Parts: sequence; structure tokens; C-alpha cells
Amino acid sequence: MPARPGYTSSVTTSDRLITLGDRQLRVRRLMPQQDDGFERTTLVFLHEGLGCIEMWRDFPQSLCNATRCNGIVYDRTGYGGSSPWPSNPGVRYMEIEADEVLPRLFEVLGVEDCVLIGHSDGGTIALNYAASDPEPLRAVVTLAAHAINESVCVDSIRSAREAFATGGLRERLARYHGGNVDACFRLWSEAWLAPGFEPMDANGRLPGILVPVQAIQGEDDEYGSELQLGIIAGKVGGYCETRLVPGCGHAPHLQQPAYVLSEVARFVSPLALVD
Repeated sequence: MPARPGYTSSVTTSDRLITLGDRQLRVRRLMPQQDDGFERTTLVFLHEGLGCIEMWRDFPQSLCNATRCNGIVYDRTGYGGSSPWPSNPGVRYMEIEADEVLPRLFEVLGVEDCVLIGHSDGGTIALNYAASDPEPLRAVVTLAAHAINESVCVDSIRSAREAFATGGLRERLARYHGGNVDACFRLWSEAWLAPGFEPMDANGRLPGILVPVQAIQGEDDEYGSELQLGIIAGKVGGYCETRLVPGCGHAPHLQQPAYVLSEVARFVSPLALVD
């Protein structure tokens, strides 16, 4: 599929552009530094609402090394080096990513066994995907995911919108998103600020999650309160453990990397071996 107007692909030699019919997604595969010969699940990383592959920094590779699992990191539709949305998904963008795009990506990549690691919007997408108890899914880890939309989140997104309009935030994000920057920011901010918006149907979807869940959040998260952890743990249909990380905001894996890496590796490792 040719690049669309305003779309700038930023693909490294280790990345591939995967075509899913109406869109292309930039995908990076990771391998652990040590391989002991055992077959393990694949860790799939879902980035935050304004994120991309690079904004994870070294966390995905570090977790693959710690668990000896292969990994997949990708730019979701309209972010980083992936192509724009073929049509405006509006406030349902996270549900569409979970219900339609992710299954197609797994089919093309041949992913038959995985653990989802999702940050912020990526965590909500992971929960939405898990709600149908899909065959490939072994477990879910969320970092600052949202089950509901809180006033603290709305206030922070309004502040981000002001920072984007003045140019500083836009300039920083453009380094990662290129020609996608305006569209991805508009989609994210307009959805979250829409009257009555909720990131997911928590009552309808969370009880359908039967795989183990680990939910992690920073104590000082500027986009959500500890209530998010309580709702996720209280409503999922299977096992769930939560971790509230002190001295930490909206990016636990970057702000408290040693602790978060240790906790996620502890949770994932016993679940990782493929029968």
C-alpha cells in the first residue's frame, strides 16, 4: 500500500511494515539475549495513547531478556511509522483496535500464544481484547490502564491540548510520529474529551476476562487514580493482582523501571512456558 499524503514512514532495518489490507503497521520483533531452548509465549507490547515503538525505550527488550520470551512491539494505526486510519474511528478507536485490528495482526504474524503488555490506552485495548477470551491469549499486564474516564484524566488531557496548541508538545511528538502527529493527537484528545466518553464498557467486558491479569499504576498518576485498579480487580472474571507504585506517575515502567521490570517478570515467567 503506498504511503498516504502526510504519512512519513520511519522504518529501521529491524522493523517491517505489515499490510493488513486497509492499513500498514510498523512491527519490530525482539529476541531475548539468552535462549535455553524451551518454547515460551510471545510478549506483545501495546503503547500509550500518544506512544510508539521508540517511546517504550528499553523496557520491552529488558522484559524479554528477563523472561526469555520473544517480543513484538508495534505502532498502532495512525502512530509512529504506521499508516493513518482508513476512516475516522471516533470514540471507538480502542475497541476497534482490540476487536478488529489486533486479531488480524496476530493472524498475519502467526501469533498463536501471547501475553499482552499494555501501557495506558494500550492497557485498555489489552483488556478489551481479553474480554472475548481469545485463543492466543495467556495473560494481560496493564500499566496505567483506564477502565473508566476520571475527571483527573480529563483535566490532564485539556492541559495537554493547550501544550500541543502552543507548539512545544507538538514539536516533541512530531519527532516520533512525523506526518501522523496532528491526526493522532486529535483522535486521542477529542475522544477522551467527548461528553460521556468511557474508554471501555467496564461492566460488560471486564467480567469476560478469564486469563490472569496484573494491573500496575503509579501512585501519582496524573491521568488516573487508584480507583482504576479497584475496578479492574473487582470486575475481571479471573485472577487479578494489583500494584500501586509509590513515587511514580503515568509511566511506571519508565519512572520506576527496576521495580516494575521485577514485578512483571515475576508475574509473567511462571505463565510463559508453552505446553
